[in-house]
Amino acid sequence: QVQLVESGGGLVQAGGSLRLSCAAAGRTFSSYGMGWFRQAPGKEREFVAAISSGGSKNYADSVKGRFTISRDIAKNTVYLQMNSLKPEDTAVYYCATAKSVVPGTFISDFRSWGQGTQVTVSS
Repeated sequence: QVQLVESGGGLVQAGGSLRLSCAAAGRTFSSYGMGWFRQAPGKEREFVAAISSGGSKNYADSVKGRFTISRDIAKNTVYLQMNSLKPEDTAVYYCATAKSVVPGTFISDFRSWGQGTQVTVSS
């Protein structure tokens, strides 16, 4: 079973940038998709971005043009580069492995989850 560990969260001012990392141990993710979700206080967990095993990417409308998902297969790590951050981006960010090579956007499309990393954007 794959284990996921997120890192890179923190406090940043609006307009700033952060890069989140998700390291996978126990199984290489080159054969399946990966995704990022986030959950703000009092809100449901929501889809942010995903990358398929073939490298195709999908983004939520709210982050399109500001966030970029990428992966380093050799390091078994997936990244989320977040630019032009807004206070509404404040949330705990989670990475997850998809159940298929082309991930969907629903929580049920994903299998294993990391523990999350806090991102706080101040105005």
